Amino acid sequence: MNKILSTIKNQQLTFEQKVIELSRHAENSIEVLNIDDEIKTLFDKKIICDLFEGNAPFRPRYILPDYEKFMKQGSKFLNLLPPKNLYEAVNNLLILYKHTPSITTYPVFLGNIDTLLEPFITNEKSDLEIIKLFLTHIDRTLTDSFVHANIGPAETKAGRLILIAERELVNDVPNLTLKYDETTPDDFAKEAIMTGLKSAKPYFANHKMFVQDFGVNYGIASCYNGLPIGGGSYTLIRMNLKHLAQDSENIENFFAKKMPEAVKAMCRLMDERIKFLVEESGFFESNFLVQEGLIEKDRFLAMFGIHGLAEAVNHLMDAENLNQKFGHNKKADDLGVEIIKKISDEVQNHNNKYCTISDKKFKLHAQCGIGDDVDTTPGCRIPAGEEPDTFEQLIQASELHKFFPTGISDIFTFEKTAKENPQFILDIIKGALNSGIRIFSFYTKESDLIRITGYLVKKSEIEKFDRGEKNLKDTVSLGSPTYRGINVEKRKLIKS
Repeated sequence: MNKILSTIKNQQLTFEQKVIELSRHAENSIEVLNIDDEIKTLFDKKIICDLFEGNAPFRPRYILPDYEKFMKQGSKFLNLLPPKNLYEAVNNLLILYKHTPSITTYPVFLGNIDTLLEPFITNEKSDLEIIKLFLTHIDRTLTDSFVHANIGPAETKAGRLILIAERELVNDVPNLTLKYDETTPDDFAKEAIMTGLKSAKPYFANHKMFVQDFGVNYGIASCYNGLPIGGGSYTLIRMNLKHLAQDSENIENFFAKKMPEAVKAMCRLMDERIKFLVEESGFFESNFLVQEGLIEKDRFLAMFGIHGLAEAVNHLMDAENLNQKFGHNKKADDLGVEIIKKISDEVQNHNNKYCTISDKKFKLHAQCGIGDDVDTTPGCRIPAGEEPDTFEQLIQASELHKFFPTGISDIFTFEKTAKENPQFILDIIKGALNSGIRIFSFYTKESDLIRITGYLVKKSEIEKFDRGEKNLKDTVSLGSPTYRGINVEKRKLIKS
């Protein structure tokens, strides 16, 4: 009751943020999941975290509707006909977005918005103004930085207009990814780079790599999560490898006992959450997205998240009295790869009957962190400020990205002079993706809009939040402590 009253009285929250927070209190007031003592112990030790999914799953964590199908058929439930022009197209999409749930209550995937809008582009000058209003509406109403749109890999008129609009608006919502491969024209890629240097987006996603994992019908959602379109992810639970290593006596104990036991326990927890969602919540029987064929239960998988690999490696190396550091020594880097490979093998030994699209297997995800994390590096990244030379960092990261079909990224910070040489950045991106980097993220140190871990927040909005002012975007409250907790300002600068 104290938490409820505290939320009601909190003058730093907007009305909408209070409603969302109060609903979470209501969900967490009941216990419907069968959580065994071993799982509870791992929670207490902060080795396992459910990432605020709540005690009673009543919707999948991440939903990726088939927007192409929606544009062709309209929606009986929403009383919408297929659009005939750009005005109707953006209006229909904005309406559907309001009715697409997720763990955040906002849609985490807006579709491949370039191909969705391309058939309706008739006058680039006037259409640019419509697209700017479309993106501004998203930013002001879907007030969460995990809202994510995709473009590419082909160049389109709509895609170019979207990049121009994002560069002018510099909004933190939506997040944006360019699906990139060898067919993407250099001029279009450099247009995306110029937008990225101004607005910290889009990501460059390794389209070929994601197609190998999911086929062409995939989307990048939330932070940088690769998932099937027409489905999504039931759940994302994460394992804190730093705390798991600290709970282990040495490397042998970590591999032989602590890690396998923790993986099995976390898989049981994921099973329990999925079971309640599918068998008891009624979501897949009642939601109009299912009834109209925009999502299908058989296109959902589940994400086994990890983070804090760097700290885990460093702790285990110290336990063996070895002066080796993650990101700087081959032995430490090899241990990192060995840890992830072993976790991957253990996860692959587990089956869940509801994850049919992924052959009944959970998929690994390098989780980007939350506001409560302190001195724990997102996913498999090298801690900020400790990065080696860019080439060495890319080679080191490429050995890990292949294990994470549902998402992993590294962030690169360029000096402002890079704006004068987009070809230099494009050459780096091409080399990175060719070497096996799954997602490449970048921005300039001078930019107000920065990538915290996977989501975008403006430094000026963090300053307002720290002064106790209200903020329209609820992700600023996550970004404020994380900005300092993972030393974002210490990220290594790349000179052109």
